[in-house]
Amino acid sequence: MPYTIDADTAGFFEAAREGHLVVRSCSDCGANLHPPRQYCRHCGGWNTRWRKLTGRATLVTWTIVEQQMLPTFEVPYTVVLVEPDDAPGVRFVGSLPGRVESLQAGMAMAVTFETVGDGVVLPQWSPTE
Repeated sequence: MPYTIDADTAGFFEAAREGHLVVRSCSDCGANLHPPRQYCRHCGGWNTRWRKLTGRATLVTWTIVEQQMLPTFEVPYTVVLVEPDDAPGVRFVGSLPGRVESLQAGMAMAVTFETVGDGVVLPQWSPTE
């Protein structure tokens, strides 16, 4: 289970519980800060905020997991890496159940939200038509 009450990442998980995808951004220089931090590693400023994203993304790469590593994750499943259309340079990881053979790099993806327990909600991704 992810740690959801960290000062740097709590806002990400709070937004996901409300059905929103967010990224931390610097209000001074405009940089996207992912993994999220309260300060900007680009300009050194502390004027950062959570910015709501559209939930549309582009598939960068994926892999199909065939061997069970943790009992929580039933195999096979497909791990995807996406880049949000409105947050260049940011990459989010997600998973799809089963062996998804129809994926292609560059295809459109959309965010979905999955409750994984104890009220923790994670952004996940699925191909769009």
